[in-house]
Amino acid sequence: MLGKIYRWSSSWTGTVIIVLTIIFFIAQAFVIPSGSMKNTLLIGDMLFVKKFSYGIPVPRIPWLEVQVLPDFNDNGHLIEGDKPQRGDIVVFRYPGNDTIHYVKRCVATGGDIVALKDKHLLLHPSEGNEYVKENYKDYQVVELNNKLFVVDPYRKDHPGIHNDPSVTKDGLQPYQLFDMLPIQIPEGEFFMMGDNRDHSNDSRFWGTVKYKYIVGKPWFIYFSWDENKQIRWNRVFRTPSSIEKDMEGKQLEINHKEGIY
Repeated sequence: MLGKIYRWSSSWTGTVIIVLTIIFFIAQAFVIPSGSMKNTLLIGDMLFVKKFSYGIPVPRIPWLEVQVLPDFNDNGHLIEGDKPQRGDIVVFRYPGNDTIHYVKRCVATGGDIVALKDKHLLLHPSEGNEYVKENYKDYQVVELNNKLFVVDPYRKDHPGIHNDPSVTKDGLQPYQLFDMLPIQIPEGEFFMMGDNRDHSNDSRFWGTVKYKYIVGKPWFIYFSWDENKQIRWNRVFRTPSSIEKDMEGKQLEINHKEGIY
């Protein structure tokens, strides 16, 4: 029996089926094409996406983007699973063209209210004011229309999030980079933003992402090189969370040297 399985898996048919099964249901390769997630993920990072993080998406043939099974549940997934949480880095299909993959950070989920003021992200979680008081004691909080908003709720835990000081309102930049009136996220949808806040095409410009477009979560970087094709060995086989821990450590060293505690 084992011999038959080995011979089948070694055949062209078996190999193709095994590879497609992995791509459809377990992991798929993805290359970071832009700097929108810098410094957490860099251009040239090649990573595997964990396809089962948020359920099992309806499989498509890679590169051709041809759907091989119907969307039985009308939500883009064969099996529904957990939904993206606040702070997750998520790979998803661009709502404007679902053959294109994007990777951004989920900053708000269904029922949350988000706004922007002078580049600062403001979040009122769906759980309400008491939740903010209990869970965001170390953050700046402002009150708008009797609702408490957390100011920049992700920067402490995710040091790759940053703004470009050279991008100013005087530079004829899109207004969406600076200010946005409060909007409530529809249930089952997600507001995505790049960590490189001033150089990211994200939900500020084209709206929320429905669950049907969610693909998975970055798993680990299997290879990385820079624009000069120099291999970045320090990123190979690293997870985004481990890279963030490195950045945290470096920032603590800088703060220590500068006497900031």
